[in-house]
Amino acid sequence: MDLSIVVPCFNEADNVPKLQNEFFPVVAQLAKTRSVEVIFVDDGSSDNTWKALTGAFGGDANLPCLVRFEKHEVNRGLGAAIRTGLSASRGEVVITTDSDGTYKFSELPALLACLKPEVDMVTASPYHPQGGVAGVPGYRLILSQGSSILYRILVSWRLHTYTALFRAYRRSVVDNVPFKSDGFLAGTEILVNGMLLGYKAAEYPTVLHSRVHGASKAKIMRTIRAHLGFQFQVLRHRLGLSPLVKMRQVKG
Repeated sequence: MDLSIVVPCFNEADNVPKLQNEFFPVVAQLAKTRSVEVIFVDDGSSDNTWKALTGAFGGDANLPCLVRFEKHEVNRGLGAAIRTGLSASRGEVVITTDSDGTYKFSELPALLACLKPEVDMVTASPYHPQGGVAGVPGYRLILSQGSSILYRILVSWRLHTYTALFRAYRRSVVDNVPFKSDGFLAGTEILVNGMLLGYKAAEYPTVLHSRVHGASKAKIMRTIRAHLGFQFQVLRHRLGLSPLVKMRQVKG
């Protein structure tokens, strides 16, 4: 398998038509030159997400790729959904993407193009000078931009955005980089731990859009506490006081 695309979902039934109309045409384009699988992870949705996903994409011989489904019986958090999706993936390159299209699905080929031979991870970067934000609530930007600034100080000033889910990873990163958070911190944890382990990261400047359907599932205060705890652990590691592999579990 050349490419796996992991799509975590929690109460996203209303976004299934967007996946049909905007996501799968891009997948079809990618599948012309490589083998592709899409893995949907239903993280214990309380709405009609599972039925909507399996009804739209299950057993359809006309789909351009293999489609697989994973399900959590109860909601466990974004990080847990990412972990399930990554564990199920088989691609030499693995993409993670939001199901709501806050990063345009049409950007997937350009994101992949940034994964050059010397690069191990590519992250979407709305806070890059060539990126941008459209219609996202200010409180979300304060959290995300503030966290990214601190990670730039602690890890690398070259990267502008540390909090995006829209990413591409080589198989070696998926197999070897640890992350412990079950919450929204997980994506940052993968990127930061990967960089601290010596994997090379690059940015894809793009625009972060507001959701059309539903609301963000992030718990703001819990996410802030999780980032602060992880940043403290990264600081200790940078000071030689805490080995990376012994970073405590972060719940957030």
